[in-house]
Amino acid sequence: MTDALHRELLRLAQEAARRAGELLRDGRPADLAVARTKSSPIDVVTEMDIAAEKLITDLIAGQRPDDGFLGEEGASAAGTSGVRWVIDPLDGTVNYLYGLPTWAVSIAAEQDGETVAGVVAAPMRGETYHAVRGGGAWATGAWEGERALACRPAPPLDQALVSTGFNYVGHVRTHQAEVAARIIPLVRDIRRGGSAAIDLCDVACGRLDGYYERGLNPWDYAAGDLIAREAGALTGGRPGEAPSRELTVAGTPGVFEPLQGLLEDFGAWRDGRSDADG
Repeated sequence: MTDALHRELLRLAQEAARRAGELLRDGRPADLAVARTKSSPIDVVTEMDIAAEKLITDLIAGQRPDDGFLGEEGASAAGTSGVRWVIDPLDGTVNYLYGLPTWAVSIAAEQDGETVAGVVAAPMRGETYHAVRGGGAWATGAWEGERALACRPAPPLDQALVSTGFNYVGHVRTHQAEVAARIIPLVRDIRRGGSAAIDLCDVACGRLDGYYERGLNPWDYAAGDLIAREAGALTGGRPGEAPSRELTVAGTPGVFEPLQGLLEDFGAWRDGRSDADG
């Protein structure tokens, strides 16, 4: 039976994601501008990223003041309860800045270092995905009620639709493009949506057969990784490792392993500067 605490954490994450999503969707100013940059001049933060994270952390802290936080826009607190919230208030900021619809709010709850609940809200799709450890993955949307999620039956790799993403640091994205060029002839096709959280949920929904990316942070994949796994997908990083900044991979059983093997062979985990060293 799923722990009652995990259900409580899920309900709180759902409420926070719903409110943040409404703020981002309905409160986007017509003259939205970049507030600051991060890893490079094209890795941007808007005023709405900051406002959404404050809404989420204020709501959660008001109900669970002893919990910790790790947020993309700076929320950080150790906490004393054993629960930590891993938050990306706006995954797909560049899409949001340009008015593209592929962006999401991602909130995960960890207990003693393990993700136990996760929510990804995609307001412009009108869909929200959620999971509790051991309880399956579910979504709400234009249909009535909650829908159970299940990844697709595995096709041969050469018929797999795979998504990826690109870093904002020049030498990293150059290497990622080289890896993608080697992957493309071996799969059905490659997509690039611009939101890691949504890509992981699309694996869970059966809209993608696989997904990989280098350079993600925990807030990018914490909720989506749980949702994908609870929908029957396999997830990891380099062979034998968990998802990490080096590499994050998700896929249906039967696609995950060969895709992960190719990414290892092609050095997808490298940062692009050390390639000459082998």
